[in-house]
Amino acid sequence: MTQEALALESGVTRNVLIHVEHGKRGLLFERLYDIADVLGVTAGDLLEDPTDG
Repeated sequence: MTQEALALESGVTRNVLIHVEHGKRGLLFERLYDIADVLGVTAGDLLEDPTDG
């Protein structure tokens, strides 16, 4: 899925996604749940540190 498609389906802009991905801004919990829903994962999955094992 592209950033543009994720942005359109989750209701945020592509620029917001880019800034969140790079740690330059946060998200409202509602948007986090919207993004997780579009990706088919839980909000908790998005918050996990991938380097934590």
